[in-house]
Amino acid sequence: MLQVYLDPCTVNSRKVLAGLELLCAPYEVKHVDYLAGAHKRPEFLAINPNGAVPAAMDGDFTFSESNAILQYAADLSGSDKHYPKDLKRRADINRWLLWESSTWFPSCYTYLVEYVVKPLMNAEPDEAIIDKEASNWHRLAGILDARLVRANWLVGDTVTIADIAVAAPMHLHKSQRLPLNDHPNLKRWMADVEELPCWQ
Repeated sequence: MLQVYLDPCTVNSRKVLAGLELLCAPYEVKHVDYLAGAHKRPEFLAINPNGAVPAAMDGDFTFSESNAILQYAADLSGSDKHYPKDLKRRADINRWLLWESSTWFPSCYTYLVEYVVKPLMNAEPDEAIIDKEASNWHRLAGILDARLVRANWLVGDTVTIADIAVAAPMHLHKSQRLPLNDHPNLKRWMADVEELPCWQ
């Protein structure tokens, strides 16, 4: 059984949990207390030297990166419903996974830090930081909005791990104050994601 080391309070841990539920993949959670700094302790650094959650272990194989965990779990489960083996569809999913981690996550994370994390730490949001990021966020959201004009999900008519990955950085979108009203297809899609049993 896949063991996942995570804390559900983090974006990428939530992504992995929702993805594993979507895949109906058996797993065991090993809680790593993020707020207590457990991800920086020697026992966890032995699992993931990057000092970041989530990480996973399958027997003596240990690895990290949330999207890699979803890809591995999908193949391990033996079902290709949510991560098809067809090369073109898989490449399409993979490009969204890579785009999410390199481009989309950092932009959404700016809003998360300013409007969610800072208030938790009794600090004021820096609107100048939001203003600086806003045009980039809208550009990226526009890419998603255009994609979702022609399909219910990012890759065709079936939800895939790409949907879970791309939605994860938006999971607190109301508290993050993400301006979804400017992107109606993205807003509709996010509402559909939130209705998925795996997401709830």
